[in-house]
Amino acid sequence: MLARIARPVRGLPRVLLGLGLAVAAVRVAEGPGEEEEQKRRKVRAAYSEAAARSRELLRRVKDEVGSPGIVVAVSVDGQAVWTEGLGFADVENRIPCSPDSVMRVASISKSFTMAAVAKLWEEGRLDLDAPVQKYVPEFPEKEFEDEKVTITTRLLVSHLSGIRHYEKDIQKIRKKIGKKSSETTGSVVSTTEETESTKAEEQHKPKPQDTAKSKRNGSLQPEEFYIKDKFNSVIEALELFKNDPLVFKPGSQFLYSTHAWTLLSAIVERASRRKFLDYMQQMFKDLGMVNTLPEEHEPIIYNRARFYSFNDKKRLINSPYVDNSCKWAGGGFLSTVTDLLRFGNVLLYSYQAKEMSTMLPGYLKPDTVSMMWRQVPNTEMSWDRDGKYGMGWGTVEGKQDYGQCKCQKHYVSHTGGAVGASSVLLVLPEEDQQTVSPPRGIVVAIIANMQGTGLNSAALKIALEFQKAKSAES
Repeated sequence: MLARIARPVRGLPRVLLGLGLAVAAVRVAEGPGEEEEQKRRKVRAAYSEAAARSRELLRRVKDEVGSPGIVVAVSVDGQAVWTEGLGFADVENRIPCSPDSVMRVASISKSFTMAAVAKLWEEGRLDLDAPVQKYVPEFPEKEFEDEKVTITTRLLVSHLSGIRHYEKDIQKIRKKIGKKSSETTGSVVSTTEETESTKAEEQHKPKPQDTAKSKRNGSLQPEEFYIKDKFNSVIEALELFKNDPLVFKPGSQFLYSTHAWTLLSAIVERASRRKFLDYMQQMFKDLGMVNTLPEEHEPIIYNRARFYSFNDKKRLINSPYVDNSCKWAGGGFLSTVTDLLRFGNVLLYSYQAKEMSTMLPGYLKPDTVSMMWRQVPNTEMSWDRDGKYGMGWGTVEGKQDYGQCKCQKHYVSHTGGAVGASSVLLVLPEEDQQTVSPPRGIVVAIIANMQGTGLNSAALKIALEFQKAKSAES
């Protein structure tokens, strides 16, 4: 177990890395006043107590699902205040988890890709409302119920395109959607296909019709979740689904779809005139995310963790081999919690940065991040039913329903569930900035090397713990 508790200091300059994340350790100026030193000790104690409570929570989560390892990082106002690894990144060789452990971040890859889409849109190189065929003519025009329909980038990034997820049986998906619709009350009927992590959480609840899948894979995931074939390009990966019928009319309903993000990667490739992975790796370099990269089997990747699941006898096993070249944009990247923290703070800084001559601009414009983090009608956020999906992020709006309870904080997050891995990146902005410099708020990143570890609830509780600790500074 490796833990790092940074010593936050207020009122001193901070160096922004990647336009978002401040240096984690700051030297205290010589000869501070006694009052200032007492304040600093109080702040350090508050963060240490928050870390202790959060550590106990993560241990419970880890023990509940049997995850070999779990890694966490927390920042307050752009400064890392707690990073720690619990358990093992490699059980066989007894290698402990650390903040440098490289793991699958699964669907957090969608948030990475959304940043690339937003940048191209800001630069005028990508039209969010143009038909996808403008960029990818290889993707056929679609019809629904004998009516020609249009799929746009805007629909893709909010899971409103009607493109299927891993399940190939369109009638089965429609039946599931119809059942959900009949159980929904209210003026808006919204439907969902569970995310990879939500589905994985139900892997130990076998159904009679899914017995064959359970025996083959150790879970109820469709076969496409375990693809082993290597695709040489994002255009080639479109062959998996491009000729399949749509599940519904684009824009009318919500269906979580990683395949839709594979189409999005082809759009990014054509709009940027660069290979998708080349464009993304340049973005990671620009943001200082030095440990974020596409998952490939052949390269030597230092500190890469191993990934685990349970067999039918509930014994820990190495997860089966998979090739993620079919879904780079939607679930194919590796990263560390420190890189995730950096990425979250880049967007938080961009969200809060104003047009001031004394400040550097964010990677994206404030209005762009506000658009990404705004709820989109007809969507759902399966990992928090109080929220909806935005553009590459789930978002929960702040509200107070009653006088002394039901205080809902505004936050955004994305979870991930891959073969042998689970993840979450959560950003809790401080909305009342006044004249202080961004980034202001809490960012939490958690990765586990076990399939089916629900982490969003734990991340939100941790964020609230550190938000409470932050009040010790005032």
